[in-house]
Amino acid sequence: MAVKTTTPDAGDRFDSVVEVLAKANEPKTGDELAGIAADSDAERIAAKRALAGMRLETLRENPVVPADEDEVTQVIQEAVREPIYEEIREWTVADLREYLVATGTGEREIAAIRPGLTSEMIAAVTKLMSNLDLALVTSRMEVPARCNTTVGERGTLSFRLQPNDPADDVSNIIDATREGLSYGVGDAVIGVNPVQDSVETTTRILEATHEFIEEWAVPTQNCCLSHVTTQMDAIREGAPADLVFQSLAGTEAGNDEFGVDVDLLDEAHDLAGRRCVSSGPNVMYFETGQGAELSGDAHHGVDQLTLEARCYGLARRYDPFLVNTVVGFIGPEYLYDGRQVIRAGLEDVFMGQLHGIPMGIDACYTNHMGADQNDIENLAVLLAAAGTNYFITVPMGDDVMLNYQSNSYHDAAALWELFDLEPAPAFREWLAEMDLWRDGRLTERAGDPTIFT
Repeated sequence: MAVKTTTPDAGDRFDSVVEVLAKANEPKTGDELAGIAADSDAERIAAKRALAGMRLETLRENPVVPADEDEVTQVIQEAVREPIYEEIREWTVADLREYLVATGTGEREIAAIRPGLTSEMIAAVTKLMSNLDLALVTSRMEVPARCNTTVGERGTLSFRLQPNDPADDVSNIIDATREGLSYGVGDAVIGVNPVQDSVETTTRILEATHEFIEEWAVPTQNCCLSHVTTQMDAIREGAPADLVFQSLAGTEAGNDEFGVDVDLLDEAHDLAGRRCVSSGPNVMYFETGQGAELSGDAHHGVDQLTLEARCYGLARRYDPFLVNTVVGFIGPEYLYDGRQVIRAGLEDVFMGQLHGIPMGIDACYTNHMGADQNDIENLAVLLAAAGTNYFITVPMGDDVMLNYQSNSYHDAAALWELFDLEPAPAFREWLAEMDLWRDGRLTERAGDPTIFT
């Protein structure tokens, strides 16, 4: 479908909806690498103008990957609640943006239209919004979820405790867990990325973290981030998992690169509901990141923001407890520097929350990117202000196993204080019982891991 704009001499005709979406995107090295980015600022502005005037029904009728070729598209299309869609189908993308940023729009009003939106619609409106727009509208959305604890309630900010070890040494993992808990983080999940993807390693990590949680009565949940099939085998053999994890892509071909499809994810969701040891009801955990499909040559010529939105459309099928973008982890081939990482982080959390999923972020970068710790601290400040559900934290902000930089355990205290936020309620009460939390702040005992010996 050809798309026209009234802007003269600035790429006033686009061959397809896919092209408009790609060229309306903010600058991303991944889109440039794929050869689909706007050639100039003028062409980008022309694409934004064309996109602003596009009706939502056009995006519904022209998914970026046809439904007969892609099961992710099928999932997204089947999830649309038709009566709600009928009420908004003639809106333009600009109309949707105006609705979202309007003074009287809050979670109730957003929830009223959310089931009528496809991922392409959400991606489209994201491209018309400034960073401040994204933060403002995200701050209005409240998307809680519950496993053993509840994340995402107003006034709270949660953290994943990530105690990775380059040798999968359980004693080191537990030591890093002690340190993280002493800084008050871990209410979202104690989640370990294993080096060795095996049932034995997965079971050993799950048993160790579960036993520690039980011994200290920590109100949280554990997860081992091996491949979903490895976790499923471990759970069938009795491993004590609270959550089942998997990375997602926004196309069927991208998920094939991850070794998953919808049938397998359906099976994992069913198994998690029956065999995870948590109370639930939300028992799935997904990670995403702009550029994943391009890295697997599974992007179909679609821009990385739109594909990221489609990840959230797939995740929504499983009512997850946690979803986060690992925003700067894939590398400079997709997000070149701190500016692009910050933009993508704001986009991703906004799009996840607008899909109605409990969204968090790994505000991170790799050492060969044009970014530094100040960039991801800036992003953490922006997203804490915007109300993201949770951040990932690692010891001293340096993951020695995955070799990338993220937020540190001790960043949590600064963000809580800066925005007058607190951990999840049950976890906060536990911290108070451990004399780690008093009067809305960490106590002088914070940072002493010997508390848990």
